[in-house]
Amino acid sequence: MTQGNNTESSPDTQQPRKQRGGFFGNLIFNIIIPVVVLSRFSGEDSLGPMWSIVVALSFPIAYGLWDLRDTGKINPFSVIGVVSVFLTGGISLLQLDPQYIAIKEAAIPGAIGLAVLISQKTRFPLVKTLILNGQLIRVEALYQALAAKGNTALFERRLSQASLIVAASFFLSSALNYILARVILVSPPGTTEFSEQLGRMTALSYPVIAIPSMIVLLIAIWFVFSQIHRLTDEKLETFLIDNA
Repeated sequence: MTQGNNTESSPDTQQPRKQRGGFFGNLIFNIIIPVVVLSRFSGEDSLGPMWSIVVALSFPIAYGLWDLRDTGKINPFSVIGVVSVFLTGGISLLQLDPQYIAIKEAAIPGAIGLAVLISQKTRFPLVKTLILNGQLIRVEALYQALAAKGNTALFERRLSQASLIVAASFFLSSALNYILARVILVSPPGTTEFSEQLGRMTALSYPVIAIPSMIVLLIAIWFVFSQIHRLTDEKLETFLIDNA
């Protein structure tokens, strides 16, 4: 009887909390809906330039805040996304020079890249924390295997190299963001043309910016995982939580 009760209350047998949102939620609320609103409803006979921006930006803001509330914890990337949208909306509604949007678009990924580099000097490097996630990797077992081969210090150096790759992906995103904004946002804020250009910039942000940056990030993850195999002589699956 006691054994049965322990089984029911064991953390290993509890259902994991359902993860909401995901790729399609982000795609629909952060890209598709804003692009449609800005492209199709920014004319004077519809919402108009200003209200189309307000309506378009309300979707990613609401989705980001809902995601924060639903997950029950602060996701720094969600916070950055909401802040970014607020800044874009503020600059647009105040009818400031479009170059400020270009600067903002470049500043946020650039700041993340700097944070990745600076965190290397702290006890909790961002890349190490993200890739060697305790919910995915049996970190203690991994470091025991590394120590047995005398490769712990070498693995730490490889993690530092991966951090440089990840930082480079954000710096690449920063440069592409700035170029894209400067090339597309050429009309004065407050005009229908500006709203349409803002929608075009949002639509192009995934294929032009997110995909190249994601490729670089995946290269960094592959690099770390390949080093785990090389420096421990064990398959990666050996250290995965699901295979414990």
